[in-house]
Amino acid sequence: MPGRASNLHAIELDLFLEALARRHGYDFRGYARASLRRRAAGLAIKLGCATVAELIPRLLYDDSLLPEVLSGLSVPVTEMFRDPSVFKAIREQLVPVLATYPRINIWQAGCATGEEVYSLAILLEEVGLLHKTQIYATDINDQALAKAEEGIFPAKLIEKYTENYLKAGGTKALVAYFSLGYGFAKIDAAIKQRISFAHHNLVSDGVFCEVNLVVCRNVLIYFDRQLQDRVLGLFDTSLSRGGFLCLGTKENLAFSAAANAFQPVDASLRLYRKRQGVPPP
Repeated sequence: MPGRASNLHAIELDLFLEALARRHGYDFRGYARASLRRRAAGLAIKLGCATVAELIPRLLYDDSLLPEVLSGLSVPVTEMFRDPSVFKAIREQLVPVLATYPRINIWQAGCATGEEVYSLAILLEEVGLLHKTQIYATDINDQALAKAEEGIFPAKLIEKYTENYLKAGGTKALVAYFSLGYGFAKIDAAIKQRISFAHHNLVSDGVFCEVNLVVCRNVLIYFDRQLQDRVLGLFDTSLSRGGFLCLGTKENLAFSAAANAFQPVDASLRLYRKRQGVPPP
């Protein structure tokens, strides 16, 4: 019976998402079910399971499966200079402070396929700070990291990204930071050499390094409140006093256990600064 089969599919998806949230802290339960159902079914096939229900025991007992599950369920919406107003605010409000430091360390947590971290590096090059900056770009997904480290994008996208770049305060032609090939654009080595890519799991790994700026945009929206608090605490500990935190536009520190550790630089753009008188926990 079609109705009964549809109901069974809904039940197994509910159980699968519940297992993912309760076992690993990644909460997809509030997302559109039709899309999740398709992705979960495709993931089951890819991993050799006849049904999504068969994935549940593996999800519960095999931690090594988590990166592939997350990659299969989430479709990261990423582009260069996404939310241009955020990058413009970094340029105008954060850069003057960062410029006073002898060295700048930045952690881009959840770098996906690299569009955002390269955007940040280009911005820093334009304001004359990249030469004294080290950017650490991390992600749980090794496939995404490999793609990010390549720094190769479809050439047609550079034209699309140019509008964002100019709105973000870009002063040159975006294409100037790429070497063009047949149908592709490769980020220049001078930009790439200031970025180190590494595997890091925000759920289970510890402090990555001491930094002046943490950028983690559109990652916390997948986490439940407890995991959000853990990760924000991790960022708090990682940041030097007076360091900056940049979250996604749909994320904020309200009701977080870490809220008192930060003061807003621009709350509407989710830019915060660590209070200088508050030591890490």
